[in-house]
Amino acid sequence: MQLINKSRFSDTEKLETTNMSRPHILAIPYPAQGHVLPLMELSQCLAKHGFRITFVNTDYIHEKVLNALPEKYCIEDHINLVSIPDGLEPWEDRNELGKLTESLFTFVPGKLEELIHKMNASEDDKISCVITDQNNGWAVDVATKMNIRCATFWPAAAASLTLLFEVPKLIDDGIIDNDGTPLKNQNIQLAPEMPVFSTEKFLLTCKGDEIMGRIFFDVVEKNIKAAKLADWVICNSAYDLEPGAFTLAPKILPIGPLLASSRNGNSAGCFWKEDTNCLKWLDQQPPNSVIYVAFGSITIFNNTQFQELALGLELTGKPFLWVVRPGLTKETNVYPQGYEERVGTHGKIVEWAPQQKVLSHPSVGCFMSHCGWNSTMEGVANGVPFLCWPYFSDQHTNESYICDVWKVGLNFNPNEFGIISREEIKNKVELVLTDKNIRERTEELKEIAKKSVGECGHSKKNFSNFIQGLSI
Repeated sequence: MQLINKSRFSDTEKLETTNMSRPHILAIPYPAQGHVLPLMELSQCLAKHGFRITFVNTDYIHEKVLNALPEKYCIEDHINLVSIPDGLEPWEDRNELGKLTESLFTFVPGKLEELIHKMNASEDDKISCVITDQNNGWAVDVATKMNIRCATFWPAAAASLTLLFEVPKLIDDGIIDNDGTPLKNQNIQLAPEMPVFSTEKFLLTCKGDEIMGRIFFDVVEKNIKAAKLADWVICNSAYDLEPGAFTLAPKILPIGPLLASSRNGNSAGCFWKEDTNCLKWLDQQPPNSVIYVAFGSITIFNNTQFQELALGLELTGKPFLWVVRPGLTKETNVYPQGYEERVGTHGKIVEWAPQQKVLSHPSVGCFMSHCGWNSTMEGVANGVPFLCWPYFSDQHTNESYICDVWKVGLNFNPNEFGIISREEIKNKVELVLTDKNIRERTEELKEIAKKSVGECGHSKKNFSNFIQGLSI
């Protein structure tokens, strides 16, 4: 193991390694929290099997990751963290996805080529394979141009990727136009045992932003073409969780769930420091009593909805652990008057939590979630019932899995003003905590997830075949 010294990492500076003949992999996540975390988890798994990893973030994300690490933190030996610029100015907003995406496709490929050329100048450092996020089609193009083997990594549900693969057929069937815009409101189910996709909440579109929608759909098409060039398409999922999707798209190889607990290690790659004190607080709560509330790294609430959520949690009378990251609301100090004093005895509010450790804690009774795929896999793997509050894109697909296919959670019904009321929150919390059928199904899904990465599991076999292929 190596200790990360935050001041050490710059462009191509490397940690010392032993046995320089180990296969060298370049891992490139899409620059977002839900993409960096699972690819880092995969990288740590590969490092345990003897591969050397150079993990390439953009400069902006690289700094966030290093700043969030504890002062003394160990990652797997042979992982080297480096960065390249994203082409945006320091003051530009990385949440403007249209601008960021265009820059990734136009500016970053040249920087990646430079980095690979610099590494390949040394025979010991030569890159054996590029593993890139499926959303980084440009990285596949670079690997192909440089005659380097490539794997694309999909950090979300296989169902979402199969939908993207079906884009040409969706256009031919008149469901979407050539810009990805739905031609009418309808529900689509690509195969049995798959979630229903609503064109009103399509992950192919950016509702209300026509220019961004065109950029996004153009990127989707480029990424689909890039996936066809890849030697492998791997996915952070399990066959028995999504049999319909994997039957429909057999090229996608499930190797998940990728969890730190599966390798008896710690997760890395967070953008905010984890507040580990909340684990001591959880130790003091009764079993299956705590509402864990976390909405990922992108969700934004308006003040009205934020206050209704706060009051709803208070109204339940249950202990709750609530992650309120910077940026969850556009304003600060928007809690109801006197709120933090009133809930101080049974409510714990933190900026960021060690989520996998929280969800594995016996005191947690349910997970109120935005339904990002990492959160979904972590909840499923720990047998925790869900309360679904999706924000955008594939989170609606994951909600359908949770509520309609797996039946391990409930969703919320907004009122006529589009607000989820405090009463609705209180009622759904009570329902999910007392529903024995949901609890039984969460235990069944927990076993499915556990078996998939076990010695004879489908994901374990796929991963073993993958590392054998990388070693050739």
